[in-house]
Amino acid sequence: MSPLKVTQVRSTIDSVGSHKRTVRALGLKRIRDSRVHEDTPQMRGMIHKVRHLVRVEEVQEVDSK
Repeated sequence: MSPLKVTQVRSTIDSVGSHKRTVRALGLKRIRDSRVHEDTPQMRGMIHKVRHLVRVEEVQEVDSK
């Protein structure tokens, strides 16, 4: 599976507390902040929970040979 780039596009102000904690657990601190995560069922579940606050893109793996 290819890695996923998760970018926060909306604020967590006025969000449910569990959504705020999920965005923080994804490593996102502010709008336009991005992190790359492995594509696992756990990550997909977290992303699905806050799908209205984030944008997700697949990124190509880079071989470091």
